Amino acid sequence: MAQKASISSKRLTVDRLLSKLGIASRGTSQEWVRAGRVRINARVVRDPATWVLWPKDSVSIDDRPIQDSAKRFVLFHKPKGVITTHSDEKGRKTIFDVLPPDLGYMHAVGRLDQATSGLLLLTNDSALSSALTDPAYKVMRTYLVSVRGEFTEAQAKEATVGVLDDNERLQCHSVKIQKSSGRESHLEVVLIQGKNREIRRLFKTLGHEVTRLRRIQYGPFKLEDLPSGAWREIPIEDVRKALRRS
Repeated sequence: MAQKASISSKRLTVDRLLSKLGIASRGTSQEWVRAGRVRINARVVRDPATWVLWPKDSVSIDDRPIQDSAKRFVLFHKPKGVITTHSDEKGRKTIFDVLPPDLGYMHAVGRLDQATSGLLLLTNDSALSSALTDPAYKVMRTYLVSVRGEFTEAQAKEATVGVLDDNERLQCHSVKIQKSSGRESHLEVVLIQGKNREIRRLFKTLGHEVTRLRRIQYGPFKLEDLPSGAWREIPIEDVRKALRRS
């Protein structure tokens, strides 16, 4: 009689499995499969879209059985001038050129653009990453923003109501004016979604160029005194407790 799959078994493609387990990125996983390095139930597969029933099926890389990686979570102070990706076709410096290579495979929770610094969360727990980025959970992200020119309370209200840019609504949860002058204004901005370059696009629509942008908080996690380029690991259970409390 055929063995029934465990209730907890999940059917997913082999490249997605390796990514979800924190073993390698989706792109690297696809390269491994096409190179014939991956076996499913002792059979070499070369199509990254091959289906796997995990953990019922046996999967190995270079004849070594895979297993779920220990879940990890890191706070990283991303410096300005590096990009949030594993590799770059233009040869630009990435966050993984700054982080130690023995940290293991991790992915960023959301992104910060090249000119933005501050708190970046890294993990190999895809479920945790999804919960932190899902708009339905409205996880707050706090930024310190400097813009050219005098930013008014009327514009702060407009930013929280929302503006249209290329038919896309951009909106802050809150804007607090810390300093405003004809030359420059300093703001604290809170978002509850993570659209591409949202703050820069929103303030440009309002007539202000962003000159400095730094994220200082993501959900319950704070940048605090973590130096630029430094990172700090938080035990995964402490992360889950913090999220339950928030």
